[in-house]
Amino acid sequence: MSSCNGNCSSCGSDCADRKAESLLASLNPKASVKKVIAVVSGKGGVGKSTVTSMLAVAMSRKGKRVGVLDADITGPSAPTAFGVTECQGANEDGLYPALTNGGIQVMSINLLLDDPADPVVWRGPVIAGAVKQFWTDVIWEDVDYLFMDMPPGTGDVPLTVFQSLPVDGIVIVTSPQDLVSMIVSKAVKMANMMHIPVLGFVENYSYLECPDCGKKIQVFGKSHLDDVAASFGLPVLARLPIDPNVAQCYDNGLMETVDTSNVDGVIEAIEKAQ
Repeated sequence: MSSCNGNCSSCGSDCADRKAESLLASLNPKASVKKVIAVVSGKGGVGKSTVTSMLAVAMSRKGKRVGVLDADITGPSAPTAFGVTECQGANEDGLYPALTNGGIQVMSINLLLDDPADPVVWRGPVIAGAVKQFWTDVIWEDVDYLFMDMPPGTGDVPLTVFQSLPVDGIVIVTSPQDLVSMIVSKAVKMANMMHIPVLGFVENYSYLECPDCGKKIQVFGKSHLDDVAASFGLPVLARLPIDPNVAQCYDNGLMETVDTSNVDGVIEAIEKAQ
């Protein structure tokens, strides 16, 4: 239209040139984040938070500046994994995330509660709004890779994140149970609906290595992930064992000491993603 001023947000006309309004939230003006990687799962209990922390540590060891945004508001655990208890501080510009011994920046609702054991009894929209604020109100300092530990499923928080944050790629964490086909399909299809690229799968709890003979025991039975991955044309980036040492390190805030070589394939895929 000849009278168009280019501002679709203030215009009621339904013309062919109308631009779709962006739902992306603005990053805190004092923050800098180059890449956002969401770590998701179709169901809980597959070790998604453990995988997120391993990816953060592995990327940090490559000399990158890394952040972890704990988007699982009702089940936060990132502070426990890294042994941090409070943010660095706040001012009129925003909130500074906690900083681990290895220099990883961490933001989680548990860093803001008087007692980390207190439950967060909020409805979905409020929870989603809090996650959005971790993007708009937190001062992420020169972060090369921000890893988002997402809550399981396809509810309010994943929807808000995929619409409001510039997610560059998704890593889907799963386990070998028979149910994996349906659960993984839901996660992949949601990502496709939101036009977010899926980088590949990580199968956690893939096997248990016998400490005496080294044999790999498939505790949860034979994996079917290869067939599911092939049906979507996606790679299986890593298969992680059941490792009591990793679990112990997670519970004691020592994730920066674990061997992360098992996720090297995931890191490579993340670095190659455009």
